[in-house]
Amino acid sequence: MDELVKATAALVRALTERDGNTSAHSCRTRTLALELGKVCGLSAAELATLGLAAQLHDIGKIGVPDRILLKPGRLDSEELELMRSHPRRGYDILMAVPDPEVAAVADVVLHHHEGFDGMGYPSRLKGEEIPVSSRIVTIVDSYDALAAQRPYKKPKTHERIMHILFEEEGGKYDPFLRTKFAALIEASAHKAGSS
Repeated sequence: MDELVKATAALVRALTERDGNTSAHSCRTRTLALELGKVCGLSAAELATLGLAAQLHDIGKIGVPDRILLKPGRLDSEELELMRSHPRRGYDILMAVPDPEVAAVADVVLHHHEGFDGMGYPSRLKGEEIPVSSRIVTIVDSYDALAAQRPYKKPKTHERIMHILFEEEGGKYDPFLRTKFAALIEASAHKAGSS
């Protein structure tokens, strides 16, 4: 795994240089994903893949123009389509690293916006067709994105985020993993409103 971290260090650095907010979000997503992965009993190898995939889940945003990535308002349909290309772009970037362990990370990145109900993207996978690590990243990515200040929105409260995860967008998330996440986030340093 040390070799894997070395092989992708430049990508992590590129993401930091590209957009500090995305980089900070990726670090928090990594921490939360590992917390959830441990609670779910993932093996050491699975946790290593999960951690790196969570760190790099938005690497494809390197290819999204600033006018879209940093837009202070809602994206129009064309802009949204370009933003939704970031999982595929991330997959393609990672697959350029000739390493089977990086390929496993790339697969998690590709599917981190799939929905448990089959309404996600890019492949419209459903339920357990989606890799478990991708399902974990989906939940923690959503939580942190909703909790964070962005150019186009204010941060939401923990209570509001949990309502969104369970009610408004409930079909998007694996119900078993969401329940596990709901328990662990209460004591996490990354709970919305924590300092």
